[in-house]
Amino acid sequence: MSVKSSISLTEQQDAFARSLVETGRYSSLSSVLQQGLELLRQKTEAEAAETDALRALIKRRLEGPKVSAADMEESIENMLERKRRALRVDG
Repeated sequence: MSVKSSISLTEQQDAFARSLVETGRYSSLSSVLQQGLELLRQKTEAEAAETDALRALIKRRLEGPKVSAADMEESIENMLERKRRALRVDG
């Protein structure tokens, strides 16, 4: 079902949309705007999914096992030492 709506565009937006119609890329201004809104909807949904995934990751990390600062520092130093040896770098 289609709904008629009145919108306002800047001159630049109107010129761009009309150029898309004139070059045959879209059949009408309505088609241009529908495609733009569809892309915006998809982007918004993708951002929401990414945000949900990040929230879930943060929650898992917060609820997961904790590593003390001393253990983390030791782990980093061990990793750096292995890398130095592998690359034969004096540190």
